[in-house]
Amino acid sequence: MDITINTSVLLHDDPDAALAFYRDTLGFEVRSDVGSGTMRWITVGPAGQPDTSILLAPPAADPGITEDERRTVVEMMAKGTHGWILLSTSDLDATFEKLQAGDAEVVQEPTLQPYGVRDCAFRDPAGNQIRIKEVR
Repeated sequence: MDITINTSVLLHDDPDAALAFYRDTLGFEVRSDVGSGTMRWITVGPAGQPDTSILLAPPAADPGITEDERRTVVEMMAKGTHGWILLSTSDLDATFEKLQAGDAEVVQEPTLQPYGVRDCAFRDPAGNQIRIKEVR
């Protein structure tokens, strides 16, 4: 089998704030931005990696969930318990300083975890956890 990860999905509740965070703070390229108002689907990804993307999607767009489920998702987003993604960098300290200077909400400063990974964590404007691990 030849399978790759092309796109992961994170929900947003404010497309302009999500766009500013992923484009301006993380430095990702905007690959597409379709829809209008709060019903926008924004695809972003790291420069130089055109085959890897994150789709930032509105939580209210899925027709297969009930209103109760939709409310639960929105509540979980507000608490920061719904979505998360793991990114990597070769210089965790410099990445952390840049994100912190960009007013990203710090969840965890760079830490060597008991399982051997050194990482840090932030929240995006929708509450999604962005963990960044150091690779050498």
